[in-house]
Amino acid sequence: MHSPKIAVVILNWNGRAFLEQFLPSVIASRYPNYELIIADNASTDDSIPFLDKYYPQAKIIRLPVNYGFAKGYNEALKQVTADYYVLLNSDVEVTPGWLEPMVALLESDPGIAACQPKVLSFHERSKFEYAGAAGGWMDRYGYPFAKGRVFDHCEEDNGQYDQSEPVFWATGAALFIRSSLFHAMKGFDEYFFAHQEEIDLCWRIQLAGHKVYSCPSSVVYHVGGGTLSKNNSRKTFLNFRNNRIMLSKNLPYPRVLWIMIVRDFLDAISAWKGLLTGNGGYFMAIVRSKLGFVKWWLFHRRKSIFPVSRKGKPDGYFDGNIVWLYFAKGLKTFAKIVRKTW
Repeated sequence: MHSPKIAVVILNWNGRAFLEQFLPSVIASRYPNYELIIADNASTDDSIPFLDKYYPQAKIIRLPVNYGFAKGYNEALKQVTADYYVLLNSDVEVTPGWLEPMVALLESDPGIAACQPKVLSFHERSKFEYAGAAGGWMDRYGYPFAKGRVFDHCEEDNGQYDQSEPVFWATGAALFIRSSLFHAMKGFDEYFFAHQEEIDLCWRIQLAGHKVYSCPSSVVYHVGGGTLSKNNSRKTFLNFRNNRIMLSKNLPYPRVLWIMIVRDFLDAISAWKGLLTGNGGYFMAIVRSKLGFVKWWLFHRRKSIFPVSRKGKPDGYFDGNIVWLYFAKGLKTFAKIVRKTW
């Protein structure tokens, strides 16, 4: 029986320690037709000598500068030929048989463009991990959350989200995607650099009429925060700026206008809360994100990647405000917020 070719592509930047720790689990994958590729974002540590010595079977793509996540993958995948890509963070431990369920899912339905495994915490292995958990959703105002993770609250995994079903976005920590669709969608928006570029891509995929799925029968464990910690001001800046860019690109007018007005109010509350609790870096990062959005709108918008069509209606969309439900109503779990029995 023919097995589609998979390219497992790990984008690396000064991640020698993660490669040493987690590549053995990837190498142990039982899938018969996969290639391991390390795309190196101009690392200055000893990542390349380490790979040359211990993993000669891995193909290395050497990028000339640190392009970040978005452009790094775009440039690397121009050099990769496979039926499916798996974009895998370097700080992910995979489990035996992790590839087969995702292959089977996408092979069963040509309408499914991408999927993700269940992502659990490497350090608290019974809990979902922040970056994607059991599949990403988004609320009316553009706040991403996931089955098993709402804001910073990560649930225990008790099998409550083990159904494979449509979601809004699949995590970039372990994104399984048809190579043809990745290129047809023109890949990631490189202006994002890093953070939320996978949500933007999945949104454009759905608007083009394709589906994004969770595949919880595949399980991986993610360290998280391996490149930028959750409290890093640059990460805050990129998340807030990129989220606004994503909304302005993918929402229809005039809806985007009133959504932005509400977001201005909500972001201001978040910024002032940070400042009043002693986190001036968080406050300034949100201020800079608004200026960064204006800069993109005035000078870079024409270079961004917009939806190729708008015929699809996205799954995994919650027509409500998770900020209100989480902070005012105290609803901390995905199931309580979406009011659905799993």
